Amino acid sequence: MTIERGSAFGRAGELSPDGITVRSDSQARQTIESAWLLDDPLPELGLLGGDLCRTLGGSGVEDRLRTSSAMRFPIDLGVIEFGRERHCFIAHAVMRRRGWLGRGVVAMNAQWLGEWDLGPRSHPNDGLLDVTDGAVPFGERRQARQRAKTGSHLPHPGLHSSRVTSIDLRFDRPLGIWLDGAKVGRSTDVHLEIQPDAFIVVI
Repeated sequence: MTIERGSAFGRAGELSPDGITVRSDSQARQTIESAWLLDDPLPELGLLGGDLCRTLGGSGVEDRLRTSSAMRFPIDLGVIEFGRERHCFIAHAVMRRRGWLGRGVVAMNAQWLGEWDLGPRSHPNDGLLDVTDGAVPFGERRQARQRAKTGSHLPHPGLHSSRVTSIDLRFDRPLGIWLDGAKVGRSTDVHLEIQPDAFIVVI
C-alpha cells in the first residue's frame, strides 16, 4: 500500500538471507531489471549508496543491514518505454541533450540526483513520479544549478512540474535517456509510469 501523507514509512527489520547488497542506483536498477524483465519476483535490496539510499537516510554501513537497527521500506518502481525498449528505474529518469542544453525532463522517484535536490516533494512510495519539464535560458543556468542544490529551482517560468502516475512525452529531436545515472538510449517519444509497492529495500 502506498504511503499517505503524515503516515509512518518503513519498519525495523534486517535484510533477508537472500537479499542482495548494492552500492549505487545503477547497480540496483540492473539487479531489479534482470528479474523484472523475466516477470520473476523482484529481489530484496540492501542499499549501501546512491540517490535512493540518500533519500531514505541510509548510512551505507553494510553490517547494519543484518541487525535489528536496519529499516525496511516498500519502494515504487519507475517504468519507461521508448521505441521497442522497456526498462525500469528506481531513483530517476533523465531525458536531455549534452550539457543540459535546451529542453530536458527529469522524472524523480527519489529526492536527489547527485548533488541536486530535483525532487524536493518526491517520495519513493507515494505512487507518483515527480516530473519537471522545460528549459532554463542560458544566462540563468548557473543560478539554476546552484538553486537546484537546495531544491529551490522551482517555481521557474521555464519549467513545468507535475506529479503523475503516467505521462507521455514527445521531443522535437532525439534526447539521450539516462536511468539511475546510466545512459540507455535516445528517443523522441517516451512513456513513463510508476508501479507502486514493487519491491523492498533495506538501509
